[in-house]
Amino acid sequence: MPAITQLTILAPGLLGGSVARAARQRDVARRIVLWTRRPESRLKLRAQPWCDAVADTPNAAVRGADLVVIAAPVDQIVPLARQIAPDLAPGTLVTDVGSVKNEISRLGHAALAPHAHFVGAHPMAGSEKTGWEHSTATLFEHRTCFVTPLADTAAQATATVVEFWHALGAEVVTVAPDQHDEIVAHISHLPQVIASSLCGFLATKNPTWRHHAGGGLRDTTRIAGSDPQIWRAILEQNRDEVLRALSGFEDELHSLRTALANRDYVEVAARIERGKAYRDQFRPLP
Repeated sequence: MPAITQLTILAPGLLGGSVARAARQRDVARRIVLWTRRPESRLKLRAQPWCDAVADTPNAAVRGADLVVIAAPVDQIVPLARQIAPDLAPGTLVTDVGSVKNEISRLGHAALAPHAHFVGAHPMAGSEKTGWEHSTATLFEHRTCFVTPLADTAAQATATVVEFWHALGAEVVTVAPDQHDEIVAHISHLPQVIASSLCGFLATKNPTWRHHAGGGLRDTTRIAGSDPQIWRAILEQNRDEVLRALSGFEDELHSLRTALANRDYVEVAARIERGKAYRDQFRPLP
């Protein structure tokens, strides 16, 4: 894609910092401007070679931008979109990295239309770590990035946002916002709830047991180390889809429990085999 004249990233953490690093390494933008809420973070970011300027306010940061990436937690994305709307030049594109899309896509579009365009996005590339200090230029390579336009989103705006995430190395999938939320409720939000709940349950047992944990427990519960406040906001915004996913998982767990209680070990093995077959078909990560 043609180089962006000015890329602005608001509230860069792990994902936003990685957007900046990847854009600089891949020459996606001629100028990269950042804004973050804390003055001490702004001071540290000014010393980073992968940005050209750090603004003191989000409104100042977006002036002159072709493309704005809002990398804040999901409950702050729409308020930031509303705040910056008066300072966006006509035709400016705004995207985000939030892991819930239905409400954000609708309200973001309403906040900016008709003079600017909001096109939601969600790169599936996070981790339990937070902060731009953990960001990397390769975070998005060969990772799925959902782009979630509304039915009335301008086709060229969608195409440009798709090209942008492609340019950062992501494999883009375009879906409707509600379809996105159903998908990630199962493949992202449900695993987080299960990992956190498992650790919460084990916390009621003998505390010395944790010191004997092998790779299985550590691998299964890695994401339980994620920021609780970030996940509270995600679960609030995707509540209905997560509840449906939890209901389906509870049925699966109940069936396994019933088979085990009835000593139906053929059924127990069949369910474990089905899980193995699903896991074996994951595409390898780079």
